[in-house]
Amino acid sequence: MFKYVAKRIAYFIPTLLIISLITFGLSKITPGDPVKLALGNRDSGGDAGQALEKMASEKAYYEKAENLGLNLPTFYLAVTSSALPDTMYKFVKKADKETLTDLTSQYGNWKEISAYHSQIKDLELSLFDVVVDNTIFENMKEIKQKVQLLYMTSEDIDINNHIKSLLKNTEGQPLLNNVYIKTQKLQALYEEMKEKKRVFQNYIPSLNWYGTNNQYHRWLFGNAPWFFGEAEPGQTKGFLRGDFGQSYLDSRPIASKLKDAIPWTLLMNILSLIIFYSISIPVGVFSATNKGTKTDRFTTVLLFLMYSLPSFWIATLLVTFITTDEYGLNLFPTYGLGEVDDDMSFIEIVGTRAYHLVLPIFCLVYGGIAYVSRQMRTGMLNTLGQDYIRTARAKGNDEKTVVWKHAFRNSLIPIITIFSGIFPGLIAGSFVIEYIFSIPGMGKLALEALTARDFPMIFTVMMLGAILTLIGNLVADIMYSVVDPRISFEK
Repeated sequence: MFKYVAKRIAYFIPTLLIISLITFGLSKITPGDPVKLALGNRDSGGDAGQALEKMASEKAYYEKAENLGLNLPTFYLAVTSSALPDTMYKFVKKADKETLTDLTSQYGNWKEISAYHSQIKDLELSLFDVVVDNTIFENMKEIKQKVQLLYMTSEDIDINNHIKSLLKNTEGQPLLNNVYIKTQKLQALYEEMKEKKRVFQNYIPSLNWYGTNNQYHRWLFGNAPWFFGEAEPGQTKGFLRGDFGQSYLDSRPIASKLKDAIPWTLLMNILSLIIFYSISIPVGVFSATNKGTKTDRFTTVLLFLMYSLPSFWIATLLVTFITTDEYGLNLFPTYGLGEVDDDMSFIEIVGTRAYHLVLPIFCLVYGGIAYVSRQMRTGMLNTLGQDYIRTARAKGNDEKTVVWKHAFRNSLIPIITIFSGIFPGLIAGSFVIEYIFSIPGMGKLALEALTARDFPMIFTVMMLGAILTLIGNLVADIMYSVVDPRISFEK
């Protein structure tokens, strides 16, 4: 058994690395700009008419990108075309990167493409020096719009139309003379880019090695010393050392938010497990030993009815009918965990918490009782039909001994299998129940992260769920051999 456990733990390492790669890959392809999300979706462009605001916003954008490590290469290496530079990762904004990549695939000449892109930036900056009066006010609105569109446009017909529109709106306008000159230069650079295209460069592969100074390594392992010293400002310890990054929602460390939420989710789920296993296993055994009786049929119907009722619907009914004065049944609190203070005794605190957790735990328990008891009944029926059970009865053992000593232990395989799948739920929690009852646990935290697109929190929960799934499967395998000696993992 020890060798088997050691082997399984050894398998955890490559499995977790694969899961981490998938999780990290998903984080890279999610829509939206992570820097803007981390900044609270503030427009990094600011007010186009205010140069100081524009520059301050740009500075904040790139500082946040550096803080998040988004100015680093994505992975240890990258296989690209020779047309693309090995520093493409330095273009943090997704719109810029996508446009430049599309232009490169069309023309393959990075030097000219880079000059064209830089000229768009120069043109944009020149707009800040324009003194706007009533004669050019309407023109300026369209000019600013066209310049912004050039950043996101890679189609030839669209680029030409935007440049022609800029020339039309600036030609013959003394206040816009500098903008007109820079637009002419932009047009010349664009034409040069098309004339000197080298599309064949896109078909020549290029291997770029970046080493450990990349986003994936920083996320998983961190860039702080592993054994000596603390992390300095700008350094991270990485996921494997409990540094899960910062939440986009409120900039709090994710580890701190998990520390606040996990105890409540663990408390609710552990209590739920104890309750529904304590009820469902005896119910399943009783139903199996009384197969075909009226009691068994009634129990079956009742359990199927319980299992078919959605927990969110039951939770809503409970909140509506027995937590408010409107229907005269204000028996339990509607939401939260109750108010406690330092003057309250331990018993009073426990009582307050328990009073608020009765309904959420009930909503978590009733469906589990129905499901696990049916699995227990099925496993028990299969075991009671085995030859060794008939032998035990033939030896004169009473029915209680046959059921609980000979049959029960060997009927637990399905229950153990279910138990292994429950491990991730101990941390992930119940999205719906915690949200309805305003329990500040992992379920509510994860749901808020989903709605707010707080991707660092979402992917941290994913990774923790994957780790707990692996642990749950290992625990299940060990328990299989404990309850059934016929199962051996030595070979």
